[in-house]
Amino acid sequence: MSTDYLSANYVEETRFGFWFLRSHTWQHHVLRVAINDLRSLFDTPLPPDAVLLDAGCGQGKSFRHLNHVFAPARLMGVDADPHSLLLSAREAMRLGLDVELIGSDCASLKLPDASVDVLFCHQTFHHLVEQEQALAEFYRVLKPGGYLLFAESTEAYIDTWVIRWLFRHPMHVQKSAEQYLDMLHDQGLEFGPQNVSYPYLWWSRSTDFGLLERFGLRKPAPFGQREETLVNVVASKPLQGHAR
Repeated sequence: MSTDYLSANYVEETRFGFWFLRSHTWQHHVLRVAINDLRSLFDTPLPPDAVLLDAGCGQGKSFRHLNHVFAPARLMGVDADPHSLLLSAREAMRLGLDVELIGSDCASLKLPDASVDVLFCHQTFHHLVEQEQALAEFYRVLKPGGYLLFAESTEAYIDTWVIRWLFRHPMHVQKSAEQYLDMLHDQGLEFGPQNVSYPYLWWSRSTDFGLLERFGLRKPAPFGQREETLVNVVASKPLQGHAR
């Protein structure tokens, strides 16, 4: 498989990270939870016969959940890692799903303008060095009225010793929840408070993974009194879209 689409800024995952992205914990406690939460953030009906793109599909472990929750007419996956795409193809075959796979950098998507109804970007953006270019590409390929499903870990989570030790990320581009929301707004995407959530999940609290709360030794910090570790957004491209 050609790797001509790989960016010079591509950050390869660690061995542990690659293993973790096919684990039960990842599929059940991370992917499934995020997809269900994103679905709950819609305040308008889903587009009928949707074309859904998984941007940064990795090893294809999202395909089953995306197909079950959103029932797209056409499901596509894009990733910059050739080995991940090979595993995605095997996963789609195992599930009996017809998934179109594309080898591409998110900052230069090999897709036509206005060709996607729903773009799923889960735990992908904090891996990207060229974040503004990638977001502009997401905006370009979305149809007017289409949706970006954006789910990200924030700098408060990524910049911790355990995550730095186990995974590999471009640290100079990490952002807070507020900074990610500002970036989406600046691109021209639309969303309101009802389209945003700040999950405070046990695995995102890397100091103790929520153990003190599980044992009743501490109450979780309330919203507004903590650094948010996750942000989920359902943002739409305006029907009369504008480019920055």
